[in-house]
Amino acid sequence: MIPLRRHQLAHLSIDGWTAVLSRPWDAEARACLDHWASHRLPLVVTRQLAPEAGIALGLPAPTTWSRRRLALQVPRTAIVCFGEFPRAAEIQPLLPHRMRPAWRALTTELAALGAPARVYGSFGWQQLSGLPYLRAGSDLDLWIAVDDDAHADAVSACLLRFAPQRPRLDGELIFSDGSAVHWREWQAWRAGQTRHVLVKRVHGAVLKTQPFLQDRARAPALTA
Repeated sequence: MIPLRRHQLAHLSIDGWTAVLSRPWDAEARACLDHWASHRLPLVVTRQLAPEAGIALGLPAPTTWSRRRLALQVPRTAIVCFGEFPRAAEIQPLLPHRMRPAWRALTTELAALGAPARVYGSFGWQQLSGLPYLRAGSDLDLWIAVDDDAHADAVSACLLRFAPQRPRLDGELIFSDGSAVHWREWQAWRAGQTRHVLVKRVHGAVLKTQPFLQDRARAPALTA
């Protein structure tokens, strides 16, 4: 069974989409879901509050459908496969020309650290769907898999060097057990600038004041 984690994409089967579309959606939501189903676009795994009810998924709609946030539960059998958001290099055409050299340097440096980045949020969804998500002030949201605390330190230092660029760089470091920390919060916490760090997992979040390496080892894994 595949462990569920933050920023994971899920592709529904034809029967899965049929069941979703049979629900009593309003006209705008139905139009959005019809498009997603006909183009076989993915949904994203969201917080799993009631696993017995199925797998919780979300669809943050583009501006075409008022940027609605649609939530649904589906049985595991409705999911054909899981996928990932675009790699950082893939969204370069969406960036301002002035930013592209720095972006290429960042993606190269992250790859050299063994930490290739994925782009979610507005940039990721626009790259995936070809639909309008970006607007003035949209952040660049990255999620980056890290092995341990030292690896997270190296990655956050790399991101900090890039941070003066615009659009603003946002996102999370995700450890092997699926626990996630905002990279800026991690950097500030490790530097002793704050006493707390918010640790997010697919089943919830908790504010930590102490190193949470042992907590990660004990954390339960939800499976799909």
